[in-house]
Amino acid sequence: MDKSNHLDSVIKTHQITKEENLLKKHLEKKDEIKEALKEKYGSNIYSPFNSGSYAKNTAINTKFDFDLVSPFKRNAFGSNGTLKEMYEDVFDFLYEKYKNDAEVKKQKVSIGLEFYTDKDGDQIKVDVVPGREFNQDQYLSDENLNLYVYYKYGNFDAGSERIKTNIKAQISNIKDRATNEKDSIRKIIRLLKVWKSNKGTYPTKSFFLELITIKAFDNCEINGNLWERLKTILEYIRDNVTNESFNLKDPGNSSNDLTSTLTTSERQQLSDDMKNMLKRIEENDENIKTYFPENTKFIDEDSNKNGNRTSGIMPVPPPKLNFG
Repeated sequence: MDKSNHLDSVIKTHQITKEENLLKKHLEKKDEIKEALKEKYGSNIYSPFNSGSYAKNTAINTKFDFDLVSPFKRNAFGSNGTLKEMYEDVFDFLYEKYKNDAEVKKQKVSIGLEFYTDKDGDQIKVDVVPGREFNQDQYLSDENLNLYVYYKYGNFDAGSERIKTNIKAQISNIKDRATNEKDSIRKIIRLLKVWKSNKGTYPTKSFFLELITIKAFDNCEINGNLWERLKTILEYIRDNVTNESFNLKDPGNSSNDLTSTLTTSERQQLSDDMKNMLKRIEENDENIKTYFPENTKFIDEDSNKNGNRTSGIMPVPPPKLNFG
């Protein structure tokens, strides 16, 4: 079989635009929450914006993120207001507004809204990330924010008020690459997200996979067809992620090292998974379908349009849709 043709089909069948109605519902709910926050906090809040995989154009239709960052002014909660007070105030507001329509819960640095299943069987999920500018009226020029940690996040303990980040810089880290390289980076990231989603619960976060893909592009000669490029990335992860000196700097704050979000055993697990995957695919090309399955919900329409379906073994059914 042609592994690159298969991977191309994986990407096409996982395009988020194929879930047009569900995507529209998420966009509408995101806009509704954004307007509610602006109405509630008025001049104390800058315009909230989406920061997840949809904003980076790396989303897949079996799971993508709608993270709504809400940047507050430095004195929005009083001249001596704390980040904890900001976080709790936003939670209380969202809970009171949506408690009859959604489960509203406190998460690591965000507030999650999981809306109850609608008449179409769809569930909408939006995570609101409150952040506060460093100094009064400087956010529009430097875009730096401080986040509150509700419970432990990597090496940040619960109650920490010291996560400095620049979320727009994280988005630009992918969006501002050269056109051809950017397209390759996004394809590889989408494929790794398909792999991660197919595994179910997995300790490695999507942001980690994004950063390690970009670092591989910065440190390796990556060329050839889609499979050859993906193979180079998988080998890079296998060979480097367990090294003690390896680090993944947050483009929003170079003092944040994303490798600290994984334990030593979790990094070893990621390396071993890459090793085993590469070995099995080398043994039999058909095994690539186990690790990178097409989304069977859309496979027929793409094979009919393009005539490039790579079947022979029935593809693995996609995991349950889980937007958010």
